Amino acid sequence: MKAWEHFKTINHHKRLVCQGCFAVGLYKQGLLHDMSKYNPVEFLVGCKYFQGDRSPNNAEREATGVSMAWLHHKGRNKHHFEYWIDYGIGKDVGIVGMEMPTKYVVEMFMDRIAASKTYMKDAYTDSCPLEYYEKGKHKYIIHPNTEALLRELLEMLAQKGEKETFAYIRENVLKNK
Repeated sequence: MKAWEHFKTINHHKRLVCQGCFAVGLYKQGLLHDMSKYNPVEFLVGCKYFQGDRSPNNAEREATGVSMAWLHHKGRNKHHFEYWIDYGIGKDVGIVGMEMPTKYVVEMFMDRIAASKTYMKDAYTDSCPLEYYEKGKHKYIIHPNTEALLRELLEMLAQKGEKETFAYIRENVLKNK
């Protein structure tokens, strides 16, 4: 088990999300981000399947067929679009993505930056979170408005960098929200 390595990885990731959230004015979300990762159902899986270059949840899923850590995590953290999946009403029959409140979309954006920096280390560029999103988007169940805002922010980050994107979030996306 690699408890210390996993603990350091969680703390590094949380620190990066906290810095990003603070930069745009989401102080409470920055402080409380991913607290469930310290719960035994998530933490012990992270220790057992730690690899350092990707989520231990993927390794747990490969080994057992399901990630109990991920199911626990996504059900307790509103910055994951998977938290917002529900049965649709009216014409939307079946499972659909519900629209996420803007502050959680912004936290999700910060989470994607932090995850890319944490796992890619020195290979990270501001295009990495968008590239990662693009690889998996065909599998996502996400509300169109949520997807549009996330994509807008990821594309702006790739083209204009953190400083300009964070300023845009502060001044335009979160203002009066």
